[in-house]
Amino acid sequence: MIKYPLNINKENFQEKSNNLDALYGLNKKVEFCSYCTFSNQKPDSAIEFKHNEDTKKNTLIIEGKKCASCRVQEQKNSLNWEEREHKLKKLCDKFRSRNGSYDCIVPGSGGKDSFAASYILKNKFKMNPITVTWAPNIYTPWGLKNFLSWIKSGYANNLFHANGLAMRILTRLALEKLLHPFQPFMMGQKQFIPRLAAKHYKIPLVFYGDTDAEVGTNESFDQPLRNKAIFSNYDNSNIFISGTQYDELIKDYDLSHQDLIPFIPLKTDEVVASELQIHYLGYYIKWHPQECFYLASEKGGFECSPERTCGTYTKSNSLDDKIDDLHFYTTYIKFGIGRATYDSAQEIRNGEITREEGISLVQKYDGEYPSRFLKEILEYLSLNKEFFPKSSLKFEENIIDQNYFNDLVDNFRSPHLWKFSNDKWQLRHTIF
Repeated sequence: MIKYPLNINKENFQEKSNNLDALYGLNKKVEFCSYCTFSNQKPDSAIEFKHNEDTKKNTLIIEGKKCASCRVQEQKNSLNWEEREHKLKKLCDKFRSRNGSYDCIVPGSGGKDSFAASYILKNKFKMNPITVTWAPNIYTPWGLKNFLSWIKSGYANNLFHANGLAMRILTRLALEKLLHPFQPFMMGQKQFIPRLAAKHYKIPLVFYGDTDAEVGTNESFDQPLRNKAIFSNYDNSNIFISGTQYDELIKDYDLSHQDLIPFIPLKTDEVVASELQIHYLGYYIKWHPQECFYLASEKGGFECSPERTCGTYTKSNSLDDKIDDLHFYTTYIKFGIGRATYDSAQEIRNGEITREEGISLVQKYDGEYPSRFLKEILEYLSLNKEFFPKSSLKFEENIIDQNYFNDLVDNFRSPHLWKFSNDKWQLRHTIF
């Protein structure tokens, strides 16, 4: 039984407290990169199918006051990009279809980066990509419009919707157990597409756009392939989805193996047998999100959101899913890092804004409460007894309202990051 969120002891969050606890394995000493807006509380990329309530996070490494992603940017500025692009040409020459059949897969939503990846492969390298999309939880109107514009501009697409009721259960569990409502969506993206490539299409070549190393992880920029540990596993007997063990999901939440297959990693021997390779175009081509935006707008009809995205100043990043607002608010609660930090850090590295401008934007927008879609999101997360006769009984309160959400969020605040002072929550350490 998942209980109603506890009333937290605010004594643990006093302004002057000794020996403050740091949750999730975070560094007790908060340090900011001197070149962008990230801190050493930024979580590194995770193997999501091992993620549960006891998981300790690896975090962004900062050495010499410079984070790993800023070091990658330095590396990008000194590389021989002609040499790397030649490697891409050779790779495409090896896999290019001679009869026009699909020869590579481009995952994406029709955002600027996935459009750019598919366009470059098709038009510059004469590949025959099929695009694959893991459907959002709740489409934004502009996200759906951009997705359709992408397809209409000349691309075949396989759009996959997981069982809608299963997605609602998994998203609720991920929120309750991990304060990570986007985890089922992320797991679907990371596990389903390799499975589709290896098992259904039998196409061994998959391309993403920018590399994980460029967006706030400790990944190396010295090799083009996605780490196989992210999408494969030797033994699937102890898989976690939404922080919940696979067998428990079957037994207690009325989910079937068929419901959960899209979230389960391939076995390592299946990856070896299929010769599956997942590449980053950003390893071979100097990836610049702003240039991707211009390309997608000109050639694919991509349009910005008509309104500023909640928690940040941008209108063109990650526009597809209404739950995105909730996701970045929860990262702010757990790690002290919100949407404006993510966006500004990348734009500082790419030369779009200065660090001083980035810090001002973080101060103005980071941690903005996700009110614009909250009513619809909470309805999505509520498990009524009519549609969820068994799983709803596993929650002391199956319907989630704003008070419930706020109480739940407070339970995930780490005392080393947060203080409760003057009757409000404040970060102990800020970049501004």
